[in-house]
Amino acid sequence: MPHEDTEVLIAGGAVVGLTAALFLARAGVRVTLVERKPSTLRHPRARVINPRTVEIYRSVGLEETIIAAQSLTSDLSTKTVIRARTLNDAELFSMPMRNEAPGLSAATPCDWCSIDQNRLEEIVADHAVKLGADVRYSTELTSFDDDGDGVTATLRDADTGRERRIRARYLIAADGSRSSVRQRLGIGVTGPGVLQNIVSLVFKADLSGPLRGRDLGLGYFDQPEPGTRMMPMDGSRWVFVTPYDPVAGNAEGFDDDRCVAVIRAAVGVPDLRVDNIEVQIERTGAKVLGYEVAAQLAERYRQGRVFLAGDAAHAMPPTGALGAATGVQDAHNLAWKLAAVLAGDAGPGLLDTYEQERRAVAGHTIDYAMKTMRDRTSTADGDGKSVSYAAIILGYRYDSAAVLPEETGGPPALEPGLLGAPGTRAPHCPIVRDGVPASTLDLFGEGTVLLTGPEGGGWHGAAARAGLDARMIGGAELADPEGRWPRAYGVSPSGAVLVRPDGFVAWRAPVLPAALPRGPEAVLRSVAGRILDRG
Repeated sequence: MPHEDTEVLIAGGAVVGLTAALFLARAGVRVTLVERKPSTLRHPRARVINPRTVEIYRSVGLEETIIAAQSLTSDLSTKTVIRARTLNDAELFSMPMRNEAPGLSAATPCDWCSIDQNRLEEIVADHAVKLGADVRYSTELTSFDDDGDGVTATLRDADTGRERRIRARYLIAADGSRSSVRQRLGIGVTGPGVLQNIVSLVFKADLSGPLRGRDLGLGYFDQPEPGTRMMPMDGSRWVFVTPYDPVAGNAEGFDDDRCVAVIRAAVGVPDLRVDNIEVQIERTGAKVLGYEVAAQLAERYRQGRVFLAGDAAHAMPPTGALGAATGVQDAHNLAWKLAAVLAGDAGPGLLDTYEQERRAVAGHTIDYAMKTMRDRTSTADGDGKSVSYAAIILGYRYDSAAVLPEETGGPPALEPGLLGAPGTRAPHCPIVRDGVPASTLDLFGEGTVLLTGPEGGGWHGAAARAGLDARMIGGAELADPEGRWPRAYGVSPSGAVLVRPDGFVAWRAPVLPAALPRGPEAVLRSVAGRILDRG
């Protein structure tokens, strides 16, 4: 059997696996991704990415490309979210869609972006390949063995049936909520589990009559089944989702006639003309895709040299558009840690912090999505949420050995204006870099960075001697025109903040003490050593 080697093998080629491949390749890691489907799916699935997700892709130079590819229905500010018996009936619930996408311009340089997931995946895959990732479609991981020193996997070509072995230092399972890798490892899940089974399709029809002039962004309908949803793709194409009973038949049982019937039921027009139901998988001709809506959390995110990411680690209802975003965060968090360990810049203990950080975040995000789903689909009054949507998006906190906290405990997420402490995302501050407007967030991504103020020259010089990249905010190179940096980061002009490659604050010193027993260089070496498990 042919044999090959790589450093990281990724199973699953949707947005999470592709994002992991992108960030690993950018860090110079040899990465191979396998996906059993012949290409990215044509179905849009997730339709909107939040500002934090855009920030993550901005760090690899993809923000402008993604915005240029946004859908024709991208202006969320004019759209409406409704709930009704059918689209043609009176509304039971209505709100502006802008309430779903709160303005966060004070906290981030990035905005919401309405982009279909299939288009996003194409962009991320293309960039990952350009950076050196080996992305293989029509290739299935059929078995693997972790011997403690690495993972040996068997790959099968879906077209020819030929098999080959590949040896990797680590394996990332991004193979969905029914992850075969997770099941082979015997890792269980907690939570309610499968909430419903749904089918999804894309159809073309003129809905101008039942829309009655409304600019619909998202509709929840009780026909043909409660939980039915419709979202626009462009002027005449629509994404349609409805629950079904798997006991009575599977998704393949939805032929064209049945699809037209359920669409007409949801729209409330018995003789609606449906012009087209689009093919989603060209190789098979499938027009209808079946999914499970679930709420579950893997009992652990790591076993030996195998890591779970995305839906393989956590699944949540689509309300709030948090599932894909949480998975992208997983990939972003794990990639820099694997790259640091593989390069010898960090000890293996750093990899333990992936589960410590990401599992807690997924847990409270699932809770938020569940509450939002109940609010949208139930007639009962909502039970309220302990944190805001903005806090869920930008304010999630990490508590692990890769952070030197100033205090223990605290809420799982903070409002965006309260960030800056160790364990939180580094705040956005407008700066001017070499005469060009930028954000402090643009300084992060390629390595651990020490930010110092204009009076922190002692830190700045010590960082260079300690092998750390240092940037002085408020100097000639990085101007702070609004003088926001010290206040936003909770330090004085002589303070310092150590920021990880994923843009999270790992440590900060409010001031440069007049005298340090071991000097600032020794302090920085000690801090970096603890965060990166350098022993």
